Formats: sequence, C-alpha cells, structure tokens
Amino acid sequence: MSLEHLFETESRWLTHKGKAYLSDRVVMHGKDLHKELGEMDWIHLYLYAILGRDPGENVAKLLNFYWVSTSYPDASIWPNHVTALAGTVRTTPSLALMAGMSVSEASIYGRRPEVRALDFFYRAGQWCDDGGHLEDFVDQEKQKGRILYGYGRPLAKTDERISYTLDKARELGLAGGRYLQMALDVHQHLDEKYGYSMNVAAVHAGLAADMGLTCQEYQLFLTPCFVTGMAPCYQDTRDKPEGSFFPVRCESIVYGGPAKRKWLSD
Repeated sequence: MSLEHLFETESRWLTHKGKAYLSDRVVMHGKDLHKELGEMDWIHLYLYAILGRDPGENVAKLLNFYWVSTSYPDASIWPNHVTALAGTVRTTPSLALMAGMSVSEASIYGRRPEVRALDFFYRAGQWCDDGGHLEDFVDQEKQKGRILYGYGRPLAKTDERISYTLDKARELGLAGGRYLQMALDVHQHLDEKYGYSMNVAAVHAGLAADMGLTCQEYQLFLTPCFVTGMAPCYQDTRDKPEGSFFPVRCESIVYGGPAKRKWLSD
C-alpha cells in the first residue's frame, strides 16, 4: 500500500457495495434497500449483500434450509455449549451468541471443514477436467495425509440431515448438478475402500459448488448458521440457577501435570 493511497482514503471511502444517505435512502449494490429490496426475506437479502446479485428464489430457499437443518437447540453440543455457559454466568445475549459463533470456526466442525470441502470439490473438478479420474484424486489426497472434509462424522456414524437436504434440493430443481453427483461418487468410493460415512458438509459443499459460490462467499453465508440453535440454549441456562450448567466437582478433574509441591518458607 502506497502513502498516496493512505492519503486518498484518509477522509473518504470509495465503494461499489453500498451507502447510507441518512434521512434520504440506503443503497446496496445499486438498489434502494427499502424500495427495491424491502420485500426480500432476510436470508435472501443476506445472500444478495454477499453476492452482489440476486441468486434466485430457489437458491435462496435451499441455502435457507442449510440454516434450518442445522438449528439444533441442544446445549450439550458445540458450539451451543459455549453459548449455554455464557448464559449460566449471566452474560448478555450478544456476547453469548458471538462467543458461540466464534468457536464455530473450529477445525473439525463448522466453518473450516465446510469451506475446505468446497475447495476440495473445485480442485477435484479441475483434476477431472484435465483428464484425471475422480477416484485417483481422492486416493491422492488421502495419501498426502489430507483430511477429506465432509466424510466421516466426529460424533455419529450417519448424518440425519443428508436425506432432508437432498429432498429439498430435488424439490427446488437443484439436485442435478455436477458437484453434488461428485460428492455422492466420492462417498461411494470412500465407503467401499475405507468404510467412510458422509456428513452433510459434503452435500452442502457439492450443492454450493453447483451454485457457483466462491469459498469466501460460502464462508460468509454460513458464519451465522448455528445461531438459531444457540438462542434457546442461552435462554435455557439463563433461566436456571446461575452456574448450574454441567458443573464439575474437583475430584472429577483428571490432572496429569506436576505433582503437588511443598512451599518452603524463608
């Protein structure tokens, strides 16, 4: 970044994204927020804000189902656990939900695996376009020690969301894409060769690739995905006695550090 650029942006910001002309109008990607976009559902508007274009009603409905199908009001699972802990210590709803959302960027679930699954399918597609076989690409990834995100599930053998997601995609006419079929073919290969199951991240990523979403767009859309399930978990612990969410007694703590030391006085 040059010094000239810093001077240019010192007191103004040039953007094509949008602008709020207070007491007049708000513009988002060239459209009036209240006059032209005011009839959109919130999810549809969120997609428009990210993409800079209208993805269409059916795409918005399917991506909305991603959110619906992951809204688990179970305080014992992550990242809801964090939101519930925030409730039991009486923090605010905003802090509780933000804490839960922040840990949803974990390496074994949530945002990172989903984005890496999308990247995997784009790379697999390029491999096949160059004349390679999908099975060879999958085996090569595994031989390199790379995690095949979307396959296997940390806590369960099967994923109850898959059948509902596929049904919704068929209902909306979005189940015939190349990358969704690739996701299913990868599962068949991994199941036959390694006994791997498939989780919904593979189906979600395959459908997202068929929609043409970039990895950044996909991550932005999915970032608040768990928040609906978090809200009742916060309320549940907030309405119960403070500190009563899965308390741990001292003797239940498994400690493997240095032994107890004796302190010598001078």
